[in-house]
Amino acid sequence: MESQEDLDDVLKIEPAFQSDGVIAQSFATGPNFANDAVTQLIQSAVQIANEEIVLTTPYFVPDYATLSALAVAARRGVRVHLVVPARNDSMWVRLASRSLYRNLLECGVRIHEFQKGLLHAKTIVVDAQTCLMTSANLDRRSFELNLEVSLVVYDQKTSCALRKIQEGYIAKSRRVDPREWYARPAWKRLVENAVGLLSALL
Repeated sequence: MESQEDLDDVLKIEPAFQSDGVIAQSFATGPNFANDAVTQLIQSAVQIANEEIVLTTPYFVPDYATLSALAVAARRGVRVHLVVPARNDSMWVRLASRSLYRNLLECGVRIHEFQKGLLHAKTIVVDAQTCLMTSANLDRRSFELNLEVSLVVYDQKTSCALRKIQEGYIAKSRRVDPREWYARPAWKRLVENAVGLLSALL
């Protein structure tokens, strides 16, 4: 312990039971934790979705397993909505993110680019039944390097309320049209794919 403070008694404190509460679970992740909890949780959320999953994130440069999970979910008929800002505060991340669009669009993922500034909400709602609110972005840095905290809520009412907020983001977004995306100039695709090769470092 850096502070030499004994925290044993503090760790034994149990929160009071709330009869009108909901079931929720919080957890921390980062390089000082020997787990991949946030990555596994996000991938599990995508895999258990039966009807719809909506994800909002300011930075979208995930690992291959998460990307594959999204593609597979869309191919098996789940409505997969990904909401990202049209412009964020990192040109490199934006380019790397866009290098992933084509494969997702081909699988049926619905990509929405938020038009009203930097959307910083990091949320996931699964089938309007379970939701996740987290400090983690959908990128390798959050998965592997950053200290993050996440909250999973197993409650339909809470999930529906968060889904309504997400719908507000979608209403202020422009959906990426696959045909227009495929028809973009070759130089744009070349730049995005080149930056995409560096995605693990962003």
